[in-house]
Amino acid sequence: MQQIINFVIRNKTSLLFLLLFGISLALTIQSHSYHKSKFINSANFITGGIYDKANGISSYFNLKKQNDILIEENNRLRSQVFNDGDSTTKSIIDSTSYAGRYKLQSARIINNNYASSKNYLTINKGEQDSISEDLGVVTSRGIVGIIDNTSNGYARVLSILNTKSRINAQLKTSNHFGSLKWDGKLASIVQLTDISKFAPVREGDTIVTGGKSSIFPKGIPIGTIDGFDLDISGDTYTINVKLFNDMTNLSHVYIIENLDAEEINRLENPIDE
Repeated sequence: MQQIINFVIRNKTSLLFLLLFGISLALTIQSHSYHKSKFINSANFITGGIYDKANGISSYFNLKKQNDILIEENNRLRSQVFNDGDSTTKSIIDSTSYAGRYKLQSARIINNNYASSKNYLTINKGEQDSISEDLGVVTSRGIVGIIDNTSNGYARVLSILNTKSRINAQLKTSNHFGSLKWDGKLASIVQLTDISKFAPVREGDTIVTGGKSSIFPKGIPIGTIDGFDLDISGDTYTINVKLFNDMTNLSHVYIIENLDAEEINRLENPIDE
């Protein structure tokens, strides 16, 4: 306490000056509208900056929630695209797509293998989410693979980067179909085989799903032609397809369920009596 008293005594002139300056400043601000407005604007600038920073922090922690909302909205819109056959969707999914009504669910990839010859992905949706085998998996850029195993809360996806994978695909510019495979080499390149030598094959053209199964609708993007060669027989092409998806960098995916798949499969594969 004595130290405080000594400090006040030694600095009483300075403290008195600061007190008088503060009183005069307050009177000036109070009595002059110009100074008052400047003071208020300065205060608003400081508090506004604080609020802006606080809002930025709040927004950052709210990103996951907003991202989930956007993903669900994408689900709704993509389901509509797959199910509508009008002219507004022809550029994405051909109006003559394989018969069926489609439902989409979002999922997050929790494990992704791409360095071996038989690669799989694991997603955080399973049987409790009505996920079953033989459902297609895609991103906003293109196909990822097909679900081949499920548990209660998770599912395994047979990646297109798996030498066992076979997916019906076609040239976007014609109705020439083939089988999409992977030779186990580059993670960015897969192969489209059994394309007729009469097909109009050009580098840079787009390859899409063919819709000849009940898994993927027709017209989902896969990639572009990166090169091609005639097979030894001389009758068909093997085409290198550069994938639209970066299979080494995947996060969120969409699971496609054809609600008419069972009926279609039963019709096309009748049990002999």
